[in-house]
Formats: sequence, C-alpha cells, structure tokens
Amino acid sequence: MTHDGSNSRRAAQIFRIEEACLNSPIADKIWRTRSEPVESFASVAVTHWEMVVTKRKGLTYLTVRGPETRATIVPIPEDAEFFGVQFRLGAFLPALPVDLLVDNGLTLPGAGSRSFWLNGSAWEYPTFDNVDVFLRRLMRKGLVARDPVVEDVLQGRQTDLSLRSVQRRIRHTTGLTHAVIRQIERAHQAVALLEAGAKILDVVERFDYADQPHLTRALRRFIGHTPARIVRERAG
Repeated sequence: MTHDGSNSRRAAQIFRIEEACLNSPIADKIWRTRSEPVESFASVAVTHWEMVVTKRKGLTYLTVRGPETRATIVPIPEDAEFFGVQFRLGAFLPALPVDLLVDNGLTLPGAGSRSFWLNGSAWEYPTFDNVDVFLRRLMRKGLVARDPVVEDVLQGRQTDLSLRSVQRRIRHTTGLTHAVIRQIERAHQAVALLEAGAKILDVVERFDYADQPHLTRALRRFIGHTPARIVRERAG
C-alpha cells in the first residue's frame, strides 16, 4: 500500500461501510466493508464488543474484539473483506469474560475453511445475509447471555439493586465502568454535533465539559482527533 499521509483518518472517513440494524435481543447492528489503499486508520473508542469475520488471501477467520477505551492507529491489511456483528451492552459471552478483551481481541481457532471452534464446537462462519440464524443459535446454546439489569440501567431506567451491585454487573458484562461508558458516549455525541456544524464552545456547554481544553483532551483520547481538526475537516 502507498502511504498517502492520511493514516490517522477515522474508519468512516476511509471505508465504504454498509450497515444494517438488527431485531435481536443480543446484537443491534451488522456491517461490512473491504480494504482501501491506505496504510492505517484511527480506531476510535467504543463501548461494545463485536465479532468480526475477515476474508483475505483465501483464508477466513473470526475475531472477538472487546470494547476500546482509547483511540489507536490500526493497520489496514491489503485485499481483505470484513463483516462484523455489534453486540448490545448487557449481552456477554459467559465462556469468554469481556473484561479480558478490553482494548484487545481474540481470533478463534479455525475448524476448516468454512468454520471455527467456539466452546468446543465447530461453527460455520456467519455472513451478512444469515447472521440472524447465527445469533439465534448462539442464544439457544447459551453462548451469549443477557443481563437485563445492565440494559435497564444503561438506558436510564430504575432498578431496585444497590449502586455497588449495579456497578459490579456493568463491569462484569461490559468490561467497563459506567463512568467510562458515559465518557465514551459523550465524546461520540460531541463529535456528531461538531460534524453537524456546531461551534466548539457550544459543544463544551451542551455536554457539560469543564472548558475547551477538557473537551480537547477527551476527544484526543477517545476519538484520536481534536475538536479543531474535526471542524477543519468539516469545513474542507
């Protein structure tokens, strides 16, 4: 690949990404894309975990990627196709604690050219078109579970559990604290508002950042870009 000086652009600025929403209790989105002739991209912080199927040079493999607490620069492999399933907050893999996947990923062993090993069984690689069947089977086999309390709390609904119990369950199912989840979500909301044309100081006030330097530090950490750069790119 050629280096074009744009290796810190975000994924949405580089890839042609096709997305679709899911009507599933454990996953809310699927996406697919393919490599672009760029060396790398800025992978932003995210609160969810996902499964990503990669096809490259005749090989297929599935990686479980955990939530990311900071922006990082990620290389782009040549001539690869990617398909991903984004799981809902509150859904988790009992056999693979998500806290071990924070800022990390695990590629599952292959069981042939069309399948992989998961919890002692061979599973056919899912596709963009048959993912509903794959997700239902994961639930039926008990390989992905849900914590409705975590779902309720993260969506702002009340619970009778103590704060300590809620915090423990959020950490167990997401690998993150509630505070970090809110910080990452706030950063993404701030970026969306900046890209929609809002002024930096208006975003500071809208999302209750202490001041502009506080917003700058947050976006540099979670998004990999400063507010000033996002505004410049929008103008350009």
